[in-house]
Amino acid sequence: MSYRRDLWEIAVSRQGVVTVAAAQEAGVPAVEVRKLAARGALWGEGHGVYIHQDFPPSPLTQPAVAVALGGNEAFLQRESVCNLLGLGQFTPKKIRVGTRRRVRRELPQWVDLERRTGLTENDITPYEGIAAPTIARTLRDLKDRMPFERWIDLVDQALRRDLLDAHEANALMQGRT
Repeated sequence: MSYRRDLWEIAVSRQGVVTVAAAQEAGVPAVEVRKLAARGALWGEGHGVYIHQDFPPSPLTQPAVAVALGGNEAFLQRESVCNLLGLGQFTPKKIRVGTRRRVRRELPQWVDLERRTGLTENDITPYEGIAAPTIARTLRDLKDRMPFERWIDLVDQALRRDLLDAHEANALMQGRT
């Protein structure tokens, strides 16, 4: 199999996004990634992050790029998770990304990066191949950041769409989680 095909396989599982780290895990040397980018097969988005040109862009591509730019332990967070899942009506100007480690690189203005040390591995799950806190954790994070009536609507939507079970929804409403 060719390196270009290996990178395509990575892109398919990551909304079109290829990172040098993921390529190296798949056995593609970093120099080959840069060569393919120079030939136009990949489009550079930032430090070690590319979009595969043969992958059709979708509404999930930009959030996947934002998380990849945040590094290995980065994840989507807060309103951006709801936006990804189609919960509520959010029109964020920036994609919110969290990370459990320090990030020193400069990120594009459309990415809002926050260091969050209080999350565990159990709090993070992939949605459409993009790391994000579970919907229960996301709703807990949003509770004090928005009008209570809107938050209740989000919990109801998540429950109706089976993103939460009845026990989780009840625990959220009672403030136990």
